Amino acid sequence: MHVLIVGAGTGGLALAHSLRQSGIRVSVWERDPVPNADTGGYRVGISPGGSRALRACLPGELYELFAATCARPPAHINMLTEQLRELLSFDIEGMGANGLDGEKSVIRKTLRRVLLSGIENQVFFGKALSHYTHNADATVTAHFEDGSVATADVLVGADGTNSAVRRQRLPEARLEDTGIVSFGGKLPMTPENEALLSRGMRKGMSLVMAPRGFGGIVHSLRFDRDDAKFAARWPHFVDALDEDSIGWALWGARQNFPRDPAGLDGPALQEMGLALTRHWHPHLRELIRRSEPSTLLHVNVRTSGTLLPWRSSNVTLIGDAVHTMTPGRGAGANTALRDAALLGRLLAETHQGRRPLLDSIRAYEAEMLRYSSEAVRASRKQMDSRDLIHKPWTGALQLAAMRAAMRTLDAVPLLKRRVLAQMMRVRGEN
Repeated sequence: MHVLIVGAGTGGLALAHSLRQSGIRVSVWERDPVPNADTGGYRVGISPGGSRALRACLPGELYELFAATCARPPAHINMLTEQLRELLSFDIEGMGANGLDGEKSVIRKTLRRVLLSGIENQVFFGKALSHYTHNADATVTAHFEDGSVATADVLVGADGTNSAVRRQRLPEARLEDTGIVSFGGKLPMTPENEALLSRGMRKGMSLVMAPRGFGGIVHSLRFDRDDAKFAARWPHFVDALDEDSIGWALWGARQNFPRDPAGLDGPALQEMGLALTRHWHPHLRELIRRSEPSTLLHVNVRTSGTLLPWRSSNVTLIGDAVHTMTPGRGAGANTALRDAALLGRLLAETHQGRRPLLDSIRAYEAEMLRYSSEAVRASRKQMDSRDLIHKPWTGALQLAAMRAAMRTLDAVPLLKRRVLAQMMRVRGEN
């Protein structure tokens, strides 16, 4: 069997490793011109469920490299006002955070480099898909914009939100604009910058709930490792190690922005961020001010519409190519990894002669649609410009009620433990 994967993102590369370990021939075709292309994004959170899926896909040595390049697991999840007053704080240190099932944070470019390790010769860059065709011998041929072609038994679209594979395979699939826009940046974790963070913010992830439905997030990424031991084990990877850093992002309903951030460059986004936060705590504003403008990126938050089951063929989809979701639940990359582990296992059964090919793909698509549809709905609920929180008067009342509920929860240890347990169950599953 030969499987052709279009897209060298997290899900596509994880699937490539899974198939390769099963003895299946695989090739990956990616539109980025080079492996280290800066296509946007900063940090990605790998949930306990995502970690298990990734471990199922990767060789043991490579999973250990991934774990060694991750930042220190977050010790706290904080909910704050825009004046940095604490509403609710969960202590997740000691909940298995350092083990396989714990939360992990990794830089996106570093994760891609890890996942390229060992399969460099099977990944072809600068290959944007034009279309694909089915052949009389039940194979499928991918046609790329540079004139090159590749034929395989199975084609997997792992080419992200703007998937060329999806446009042809599921022309009825649609993307919906949530009306939420977001932008963010990063800065190094110097002593001066660290001093802008409260103690709880220095050791975890902090979410900011501000008036008019605006929100923010601050990530503290610290890399605890013995550089000498790392260099002795992975000498070829030393130059890819990341430095401690602070990442931040702001989001809100497009109608509440002074202008649409789309198309603005780094300095203009930075100016907008300072304008939007003019009544926020000075330390949060200083994080924005000290960020290098070239690190600032803008995102229009979109989500997949409802998908009905389709007739399976030897062309299928994984990750954002089939279920784009908002970052409201932090499930996008983790769901893609779940797809990769599931599809890899089922195609391995076909390769071993235990299941017909279309049965494997049909089983994958049915299960993938089940869990991804729930994840898309849940993430949409947390980021939708139509919500009352974004309205002037009703938004103020809703914000006050939410803040009061969080303060009450923070003051009742039993309820707080139950909510945290439910959060961790969700992260463990997806």
